[in-house]
Amino acid sequence: MTSAEPPAAAPAERRLRLLSCNILAGASVQRYSEYVTRSINAVLPGRSKMDNLDRLAEVLPQFDMIGLQEADAGSLRSGFLNQTRYLAETAGMPFWSHQPNRAMARLAHSANGLISRFEPHSVLDYPLPSRIPGRGALLAQFGEGDQALAVMVAHLSLSAPARAKQLGFIAELLHDFPHAVLMGDLNTEPHSVEMHQLFSKCSLQPPAQSTPTFPSWKPRKALDHILTSAAIHVEKRWTLPQAFSDHLPLAADIRLPAHIGRAPRSRRR
Repeated sequence: MTSAEPPAAAPAERRLRLLSCNILAGASVQRYSEYVTRSINAVLPGRSKMDNLDRLAEVLPQFDMIGLQEADAGSLRSGFLNQTRYLAETAGMPFWSHQPNRAMARLAHSANGLISRFEPHSVLDYPLPSRIPGRGALLAQFGEGDQALAVMVAHLSLSAPARAKQLGFIAELLHDFPHAVLMGDLNTEPHSVEMHQLFSKCSLQPPAQSTPTFPSWKPRKALDHILTSAAIHVEKRWTLPQAFSDHLPLAADIRLPAHIGRAPRSRRR
């Protein structure tokens, strides 16, 4: 009598592919002079912006979670389109959330966005400390309790003192999560003073090397980041060759324990 084969062992790890992208409300910039010569295009809708969003939507299904910065929440410059929702639905991604931040009358309404293949257990919006209000952080929690994966999307200020306050606030929010991801346009390089302060106050780890993302046509500065806590292993980080704005999209493959970030069985469908 032949004994039955033992059941296959459950995988010890799961892999996720992440993307962070400042989309400049769909606008495309290919040189510094275009910030001036094409400034009128920044506040008007247009076919070129929609084409740019459609090109990005074709890429998104390769990823499990996408963090957006400078998405428009629905104003004149986007044709009153919620760009996070449009990208999620066009890409066929089932879950999306957005955090409208700075509204400039009806001309522009910037937002952070999160698009995901998985349903979050909760999504919270936090205004970030700043002398000029309008910056925010979106915190999504996948799973519950000690098995939660915290994913934050943020877009920080241009001034170093403001960024220091904002990163201190973010460190407090993520401090109690052993499995955390921070992705976004942090407007500073990984070796800056304020980033060192972030790493000293929570479990997020500095990247092994800088990955320049700005400007997209000749990247010199590593302003966009996908940072993870020590309990999450980053297999690789890279930029996409396609430029959808003045920043290159930053991607990362990560590994984490298989049970982290999964919904309880009672919530699975």
